[in-house]
Amino acid sequence: MGTSHPITDAAAKAVDSAAPNLPTPPSRIHKPALFLDLDGVLAPLAETPEAVVPHPRRSRVLRQALARFDGRVAIVSGRTIAEIDRISDGVLDAASGVHGLERRRSDGSLHRLEPAEGVRAAVDAFEAFARERPGVIVEDKAVSAGLHFRQAREAGDEAMALARRLAERTGLVMQPGNLVVELKTPGTDKGTAITAFMDEPPFAGAVPVMLGDDLTDEYGFRAADELGGFGVLVGPARATAARYGLPDVDAVLDWLETLQEVA
Repeated sequence: MGTSHPITDAAAKAVDSAAPNLPTPPSRIHKPALFLDLDGVLAPLAETPEAVVPHPRRSRVLRQALARFDGRVAIVSGRTIAEIDRISDGVLDAASGVHGLERRRSDGSLHRLEPAEGVRAAVDAFEAFARERPGVIVEDKAVSAGLHFRQAREAGDEAMALARRLAERTGLVMQPGNLVVELKTPGTDKGTAITAFMDEPPFAGAVPVMLGDDLTDEYGFRAADELGGFGVLVGPARATAARYGLPDVDAVLDWLETLQEVA
């Protein structure tokens, strides 16, 4: 059974097309609820997943935002919640990992989908692929399998082709990212995670603002827009559902430090 991924598929075709620079997001928002991707947004991209480590400024900015906005801050990432906690110093209670397959509510309760049967086969196939290609890294997240080729970019086309074949065979969702491809258990994405948070305290009734850099964040941008908020694309301009833009991680932290809630 084939899989489709309409938002990321469409975005992937448009990445290289000309796109205007987006305006800077407002510094004053009525009751904002912040949903923040991690890699490329709160932390610079690194050669390997484990190379991203906690940083004092990031932790301080997140703590300040939590206090300023009455707890309405969550990290929404492709990483596991355990990795989110490691990199963010465990600052946040609310977090969504593995594209919504793991979600921890603000009260600390955890919801996790069971892994699809095909995940184990995908991990095994990715590991066999990586053994023959130095620099390729496999990430086993239990509910998904990631194949990183940032250190072996020449293997990118082969990696994507392998992922497509496995997606067709297993029914897993193929999710391309920045020099990585992931095969995940179906059923969630960053948009469904944001929608679920917005039905719960302390987020309910607030204005959702999603900050992301990758194609997978397009789901979050659309969800925020549909719920009365907006998305902020971090990094180079491209075709996107985000309404605003920021150039890099430092600009994100600067904006979070100055963001104010207005009545």
